Amino acid sequence: MAVAIPSVDGQDPVQPTSGVAGLIDRFHEWFYTFGFDQTVAELLFLGAIIAVVGVVCVAAYIAARLILSVFLTYVAGKTATKWDDILVQTRLFKRIALFAPALVVYLSAYAFTAAQEGIQRAVLAFMVFVGVLACNSLLRAISAIYRTLEVSRNRPIKGFIQVARIVLFFLAGVFVLSAVMDKSPWVFLTGMGALTALLLLIFKDTLLGLVASFQITAADMVREGDWIAMPKYGADGDVIDVSLHTVKVRNWDKTITTIPTYALVSDSFKNWRGMEESGGRRIKRSVHIDMNTIAFCTDAMLDEFEKIHLLKDYVSAKRKDVDEHNTTTGADPTQLVNGRRLTNVGTFRAYVVAYLKNHPKIHQNMTFLVRQLAPGENGLPLEVYVFSNDQAWARYEEIQADLFDHILAVIPEFGLRVFQNPSGGDFRTLTGAADRANAS
Repeated sequence: MAVAIPSVDGQDPVQPTSGVAGLIDRFHEWFYTFGFDQTVAELLFLGAIIAVVGVVCVAAYIAARLILSVFLTYVAGKTATKWDDILVQTRLFKRIALFAPALVVYLSAYAFTAAQEGIQRAVLAFMVFVGVLACNSLLRAISAIYRTLEVSRNRPIKGFIQVARIVLFFLAGVFVLSAVMDKSPWVFLTGMGALTALLLLIFKDTLLGLVASFQITAADMVREGDWIAMPKYGADGDVIDVSLHTVKVRNWDKTITTIPTYALVSDSFKNWRGMEESGGRRIKRSVHIDMNTIAFCTDAMLDEFEKIHLLKDYVSAKRKDVDEHNTTTGADPTQLVNGRRLTNVGTFRAYVVAYLKNHPKIHQNMTFLVRQLAPGENGLPLEVYVFSNDQAWARYEEIQADLFDHILAVIPEFGLRVFQNPSGGDFRTLTGAADRANAS
C-alpha cells in the first residue's frame, strides 16, 4: 500500500518497492493488518517512524563516534607522530560523526511524503553546516601541525588559513541557501556580480590584509618571535601573532600593541632580527673629556703608563718610535712642542682599545672602533663603537655598564677629567672658597 499522506502537489507519488523506500512501504502496510482506522494507523505509523528514526540516528551517531572518535583517538595515542594527536584535539572526527545521523534522516525522509522534500533540504543544509565545522577543524589542525615545523618561523600561514576560512564560510552560506531554496548555487554566485563594489567595501581590510600577508611571507619581513619597533603605533617588543588582519606585539612593559597587517607593508618599522642572527649587539656610547685636561705626556707620565699591563708594549713601542723620529729630524727635546710627542688623551684611547680587545664579552670579529668625534661645548667626545657577543637585553646592558664603569673610573689615571656641566654643589664650593679667601 502506498503512503497515505499526500504529496505537496496533491498527487500520489510513485512509490519505489525496493531499498529503504520499499522497507518503509511494507512497514506502513503492516499497521493496516491490525484493523485500525486509517487516521489512527497513519498516526501510529508516523509515531513509530519518528521513534525508529530517532533510535537509528542515535545508534548511527554512537557507532560513528566509536569508530571515528574513540577508536581513532586510541590509535593516535599509540603512535609516535604528533599530527594525528592534533587531528583528535581539533575534534575533527567528532564532527565527521554527525554525518551519520544526518544521512539516516535523509534516507528516512521518504516516510514523510508531504514533508519529504523539506526534510531533505533541511538535512542537506545541516550536512553543509557539519561539513563547514569539519573543514574548519581540519584547517585548525593544518595550522597547528604547520607550527610544529621549523619552516613555520620563517613562513607563517595563519593569514592564509584565515582567508580559507572566509572563503569556506562564504561558500557554505551559498550552498545552504541553495539547499533551502532548491536553487542552483550558480544562481547565487552569478548574482554576486552586482554586489562586487559593496563586497569590496565590506572586505576592504580583509583584502588589504591578504595582499600584505603575501608580501610579508614572500619577503620574509616579519616572523613570530621577531623583535620589532614601530613608534607610530607605540610598538617595541616581540611579535607574538601574525594573522590576516593584525600583528600583535608584546611590548617590553608587557602591554600588547595591535598593528594592522597592511601597515607593516605601507609604513616603516625596525626589525631587530638581523642583530639577533649576527651574533653581536652594538654598543655605541661616548665619554666627554674636559679639553682643559688634555696635554703632552712627560717622561714621568710615560714611566707610570708603562707600568700598566695593557699599555706596556704600546708605550714602549711608541717611545722608541717617537725618539727615533725626533732624532732623525733633529727636534729640540727641551720643548715639548717640538717634534712628535705622546698625549694623555691618545694614550688613554690606546688603553681603551687594549682593554676592549682583551674583554671576553666583546665580539672581536665585528666593527671595532674607539674614536674621537668633533669637539664641542661639552668637551671632546671619545666614542666606543663595538659589539657585545651576548644579545640578551639584560646581559647586554650589564656588559655595557661594566665597560663604562671601568672607563670612567680609569680616566683620572691619565690626567684627564670627564666633562660635565657645573651643578649647584659646584657653585656652592666655589662660593665657599671665595668667602674663605676674602675672610683671610
